[in-house]
Amino acid sequence: MASGIPILSLLIFVPLAGMVIILVLDRERHVQAVRWVAAATSGLAFLLSVYALIPFRLGAGGGMQLEENHPWIPFLNVNYHLGVDGLSLPLIILTTLLSFLSVIYSFRITERVKEYMAFFLLLEVGMIGVFCALDFFLFYVFWEISLVPMYFIIGIWGGPRREYAAIKFFIYTLVGSLAMLLAILAVYFSSEPRTFDIIALIHQHPIAGVGLKGALVFWAFFLGFAIKVPMWPFHTWLPDAHVEAPTAGSVILAGVLLKMGTYGFVRVSLPLLPEASTQFSYIIAIIALISIIYGALCAMGQSDMKKLIAYSSVNHMGYVMLGIAAACAFSAAHGRDTADLLASRTMALNGAVLQMFNHGIITGALFFLVGVIYDRAHLRDLDAFGGLAKVMPVYAAVMIVSSFASLGLPGLSGFVGEFMVFLGAFPLYKLIVALGVIGVVLTAAFFLWMIQRVFLGPVNIRWQALTDMDAGELFATVPLVAIMLAVGLYPMPILRVINDAMLPLAQVFSTGGGQALSHALHWLTG
Repeated sequence: MASGIPILSLLIFVPLAGMVIILVLDRERHVQAVRWVAAATSGLAFLLSVYALIPFRLGAGGGMQLEENHPWIPFLNVNYHLGVDGLSLPLIILTTLLSFLSVIYSFRITERVKEYMAFFLLLEVGMIGVFCALDFFLFYVFWEISLVPMYFIIGIWGGPRREYAAIKFFIYTLVGSLAMLLAILAVYFSSEPRTFDIIALIHQHPIAGVGLKGALVFWAFFLGFAIKVPMWPFHTWLPDAHVEAPTAGSVILAGVLLKMGTYGFVRVSLPLLPEASTQFSYIIAIIALISIIYGALCAMGQSDMKKLIAYSSVNHMGYVMLGIAAACAFSAAHGRDTADLLASRTMALNGAVLQMFNHGIITGALFFLVGVIYDRAHLRDLDAFGGLAKVMPVYAAVMIVSSFASLGLPGLSGFVGEFMVFLGAFPLYKLIVALGVIGVVLTAAFFLWMIQRVFLGPVNIRWQALTDMDAGELFATVPLVAIMLAVGLYPMPILRVINDAMLPLAQVFSTGGGQALSHALHWLTG
């Protein structure tokens, strides 16, 4: 459905306008103005993203809504094509919320404030653009825009090894971007007429079958998205980037940038390459299982609180990828039990997308909380603390609730997504799901161990004078905790939005070959 107000363009250009205003302001005399311009524009973007829920129609059958489509580079058939559905809208709201809270939290930044806030708003532009773009050219432009500001945020405002972490982050993600670019070009040159429009390419289905070309295009997209997720063994840039990034940078890196990879699998790989996705789904499921268990084991071995949470992201994104793999899995029951298969695939996809949202909320809160203790103690060593629940009771309560949400405690948001992934994937990958439950146990173990070492036991006299959370820190974390509770207790509002897009996509893989393409078209066009 088209909207009279270009909401998606406003979402992109409001932070961009804020960046331009900040660049005009004087670096020395207008420091406070820079902060408030960044807060105002990122806050307005958040309000616009919530407002987008008003014209968004439930029950639209997965079609794109709020579309904007204008010629951009006609001789290449490149269009300025934006649109959202139940997959992208929750991620856009997540992006604008975390960006706004990160800007508020970053008021404590004192070094090169003008450049910091400008980069942060540019980063928000790139992330929102990725989730809105329906033209591959535009999608790639926004994908690359999000890479550059994060490189500088880590490299300038990061920790002692920030240059190494920033370069490693840049090289890894650039390699993935180049692989994705090759895949986009292969799809473009296979289309007739040639186009970068994602919906038009789904209509054409130019890379049909699972021949050599289909396999190469699939794995090129896979590399680009898997590095961003990151999946094992492409994850090694993540712990370094998280440890060295400033607090708000870690929040956005874990909360949003990782979701760009999983979003790419669901938005691009599954509908554009359904045959190859099914052919290689078992390999993806195996890699997801390794990510689940390996990420949890690595997190358990960490004494740095920030690195522990970074490795937990590898673990949790493994659940997302398991749900995506289950959605396109080959089944011997194909052609029989179609209703049961469709229910399982839809459940797995819904759980995967919900877990993307939940992980962003939960891990965003956890990285904010690591920043709180680091600002006071100037270290993150778990063994250096003890008894902080008596010294900082509010901080302890917020951290414990966020940790319980991350380990999947029923009643909190982390449980719902993981449960749906396991429930949907089990009929298709019984052994993999059974082994994947080990990751849940390990996740509970390392979070409980962290809570024990930091908050319980006798108070370390070194920290008995620490102050509890201030108003700015509570402003950044309490809304996220409220969302954890709300989604954990009543997830249906967000699930209705997500399911509207995931049910038609699941039908692509639950019907016979002739109908699969029509379902893919229906998913995109409604």
